Amino acid sequence: MKQDPKQTAVIVGGRSDIGLALARRLARAGHPIVLAARRAGELAEDAADIALRHGVDVRTQELDVLKPEGYAAFLERLPADTGIVACVVGLLPDQQAVEGNPQAAQQVVDTNFTGPLLLLELAARRLAASGAAQPAVIGIGSVAGDRGRARNYWYGAAKAAFAAGLSGLRQRHARTPLLVMTVKPGFVRTRMTAGMDLPPALTDTPEQLAELIHRALRRRRMVVVPWKWRLVMAVIRLIPERVFSRMTF
Repeated sequence: MKQDPKQTAVIVGGRSDIGLALARRLARAGHPIVLAARRAGELAEDAADIALRHGVDVRTQELDVLKPEGYAAFLERLPADTGIVACVVGLLPDQQAVEGNPQAAQQVVDTNFTGPLLLLELAARRLAASGAAQPAVIGIGSVAGDRGRARNYWYGAAKAAFAAGLSGLRQRHARTPLLVMTVKPGFVRTRMTAGMDLPPALTDTPEQLAELIHRALRRRRMVVVPWKWRLVMAVIRLIPERVFSRMTF
């Protein structure tokens, strides 16, 4: 199934590498774009470039996912033909800096789980009732949420909660045309992972992830995981907890 090219796609986290890559891919498919982010004024050059290259309308809009009091007004300002809302906001912290630090831990949870789920819940309600053709909300989780690891368990816990929340939201809207999509990438080479020693065979580019999401939209897929990570996580989930707890990868 093809998405209606007239539907506007809203990318929350539009200043991120993944957000911009997804915006470019959806614009190439004919979707007008709204790039939403903090300091949205910094996106003027990117917005102009996307509009020029793909011949679609591109707007920017201010939004701080850590300020839920602004969500309702943000959604009200969206174009009437909005049919896709994707939240690609994320925060990958230094695990040691978070441990024993309630404020830092709260920021990780609010950025990766609470804020995105609250926003997509409100967006889902709006889109399900809008009459849009094949509406969709998309949340970017992580395979890190499939099993806790010592090096990033606050991040993993927040992403696990986000995936569970999206699953519940999916069931909540199962009798409507709305697609609730959970995307669970592994390593992605972005500014957020700069400096990390990432295994090339298991690392995607933002453009590869954007292409995967676009294909999944066309096919109305609910849960999307890169094929190589489906294999890796299938093995990891089978490892007994007593053994896994002693592993250091």
